[in-house]
Parts: sequence; C-alpha cells; structure tokens
Amino acid sequence: MAQEKKQKKPFFKRIWVWVVIIIIAIAAFGSLGGNKSTTANKEDTSSSSNISSKKSSSTTTVDTKGATKSQLGALLKAKSYSSMMHMSKQGIFAQLTASAGDQYSDEDAQYAVDHLKADYNANALKTAKAYSDQQSMSKEGIRQQLIATAGDKFTESEAQYAVDNLKADYNKNALNTARDYKNQQGMSSDAIREQLTSSYGEQFTAQEADYAIQHLGN
Repeated sequence: MAQEKKQKKPFFKRIWVWVVIIIIAIAAFGSLGGNKSTTANKEDTSSSSNISSKKSSSTTTVDTKGATKSQLGALLKAKSYSSMMHMSKQGIFAQLTASAGDQYSDEDAQYAVDHLKADYNANALKTAKAYSDQQSMSKEGIRQQLIATAGDKFTESEAQYAVDNLKADYNKNALNTARDYKNQQGMSSDAIREQLTSSYGEQFTAQEADYAIQHLGN
C-alpha cells in the first residue's frame, strides 16, 4: 500500500527563504527612509511618487498617488516577493498579512496586490521549474503543489500554464525519486512503483514509473 505523501512546503515557507526576506525587509525600510521628502510641509500619509515595476524588458509605472506610507511599504515588499521568490498573488497577500510574516493589515496588503504589476504565469512556471529541478516532482505533483491552499496558492489556470510550458524530464525525476525510496527506506521495486504512481504518493505516470524501476540498478 502506498504511503500518503505529505504536502511539500511552498518555497516561501522554507528556512533559506527567510534569509532573503530579512534582506528584503532591510532594503524595503532603507528605501522608504531614503525617499523622505526634503520639503517641510509634505505629509507622511501620502506620496506623489511613482514606483516603477519591471515586467519583462519594459518598465510599467504604477500610480501610487495618495497611498499611505504603510501601503507603499506593503507594495515594495510585494514587488520583492514576486520578482525574487516568484510567489502567487494569494501567496503574497497571505505573507503580507501573516502574524508570522509581515503583519500588514488586510487593507494595506490588498492595496499592494492590487497595484502590483506581476506576471503570475511566469511566477508559476519558475516555481514549477524549481520543484522539478530541486525535488524531482511529477507533472501532476507540481500542478497540485502550485494550487494547494497549504502550498503556493496559484490559480488553476496559472498552474496549468506552468506545467504545460515546463521543460522537464519526468522519467529522470521518477528515477531520482525511486532511488531516494530505495536508498533511504529500503523499499522493494514493487513498493517503489506503487508509491511512484499512487494518487496519494508521487503521481508519476505508469510509463515514468516503469522507466524508473528499469533503470533503478544503473
């Protein structure tokens, strides 16, 4: 009987990601501090400046007129989460408002994701590539991880775009996973094959699992 596979942690919940978050936080507060106006009568609760959001090779200007300092801070964080961690819109919102995250208000976080210019299809694809390259996941396993509420929180269409456009060698991924089961758990070939193909397990195709078993001793 196949073992039920535990939900993998999304990348933004991994320890190394928090190192990046700390760097982002320092940069964010530094940027906000550096943008203080030299005009004495300028109010702290508004800003007439524009934040440039880089998308592909072009630069799109976001109108932030009337935004509060907190909203601008949330937007700056959101931009970093998208460009550096390739997070989904809902994932960014959750991170901004999390008690163990940035602790912005729902209103400030909503402002940030509403004004963020991000290509979430591209973010989903980059996240999918990381799951394939670093964790040797199956196509269906990646898709489900991308849309999981305890995972990356991409939309169904964004996740489908990612797996449809991902250039991955799923035979190789299945073989890498099979070797882990054999070396770490001492599982038999039959048990490994069941684990690879199970809907509760790795969700590789039967053909990919067959390839893995055939090459397991190589």
